[in-house]
Amino acid sequence: MTRKPVPTLGPLHSPSLRDRDRAEARARRNPLVWLREILVIIVVALIISSLLRAFIVQVFWIPSPSMHNTLVEDDRIAVSRIDALRSNVRRGDVVVFDDDLHWLGSTETASPSVLRRLGEFTGFVPGGGEQTLVKRVIGVGGDRVTCANATGKVSVNGVEIDEPYVPDGQVPCGERTFDIVVPEGHLWVMGDNRSNSADSRYHMGAGQSPFVPVSSVVGTVQAVIWPSARWTTDIAHHEVFAAVPAAS
Repeated sequence: MTRKPVPTLGPLHSPSLRDRDRAEARARRNPLVWLREILVIIVVALIISSLLRAFIVQVFWIPSPSMHNTLVEDDRIAVSRIDALRSNVRRGDVVVFDDDLHWLGSTETASPSVLRRLGEFTGFVPGGGEQTLVKRVIGVGGDRVTCANATGKVSVNGVEIDEPYVPDGQVPCGERTFDIVVPEGHLWVMGDNRSNSADSRYHMGAGQSPFVPVSSVVGTVQAVIWPSARWTTDIAHHEVFAAVPAAS
């Protein structure tokens, strides 16, 4: 008996390299594919910028003259979130903090647009100064900060400090004298422009608090990044407090 030959399947057809290239080219020309890729890029950029803003760095602009000459109006500043998240704020740091103590009063400001709020949240637009303040840390928790002598200089834990960031011709104490002990978990802050800064000195009355909670600190100022002519990283002055002993 003879066997009939069993038909065999031919080789499976696979698209050639040229066919694949043509298919990919057609896909790239599809506007829906382009739109999807653009949306993915935008979403990834928003996620990255939001994470940077929340945990690394945020940009703010300066609205007032209270920190002359270190910071002036319309400066754009880079603020590190790391020290604030670690509660590692030191004497000499310039800090941005939320106005949880209502130092700015109840002055109403126009609500920012949805686009501006989105830009500030993602970090693409500098944060405004409507609900935040920027000052220099002079005393931390446990420090005794005084200014009641003839020189007009500030003393911290009994050591008189020389403050090179205070503008020439100004008295470091300003118009106020004081002798306070900073509560733990709080800061005593002063503007560099001592003659024009409503800082801790001006909030010592009844029903007020001059001490900024460390929990209110957004971050420490690391640099002026705009305008380019004012670019600097010479912001914090820890050396001013090098001889100050730890709080007793």
